[in-house]
Amino acid sequence: MAEFTGEPRGEGRRIVVVASRFNESITVPLAEGAVSTLAARGVAFDDIDVLWVPGAWELPTAVRRALATGKYDAAVVVGAVVRGDTPHFDFVAGEASRGLMDASRDFEVPVTLGLLTTDTMAQAEARAGGAHGNKGDDAALAALEVLDLFDRAFPDESFGEEDA
Repeated sequence: MAEFTGEPRGEGRRIVVVASRFNESITVPLAEGAVSTLAARGVAFDDIDVLWVPGAWELPTAVRRALATGKYDAAVVVGAVVRGDTPHFDFVAGEASRGLMDASRDFEVPVTLGLLTTDTMAQAEARAGGAHGNKGDDAALAALEVLDLFDRAFPDESFGEEDA
């Protein structure tokens, strides 16, 4: 039996951070956390791009567009959907998450989910650098770990590259 795990190493990686502007007091710290974690783990600052979209609904399309360029090894997604008094939350949170998973599957590239789905702003604040850490950091670490895992488990595979 072979067993593999990855380490969050960023050297030589090119990463896109796709962030939602809606709930900016939450999403800016999430994006900053993702970028600082990527840089701290060895991703060159010039190899990190940040795309800002209006809201969570637009995240999947932006991720798909970025991954279609073939420039990125992974996408780190951050945003915040906070439950309100209408069912809008359920549609946005569920469909945005599904769209991100579809992009990851279709492009065979890690798309990590730092999209908060909380009942209150206080819960979101606790996850954007508060008592529960920064989920942007966590999403960035997960992207790097999965990339390293793929390198270790599938060393002779080249995902997303065209055959010469």
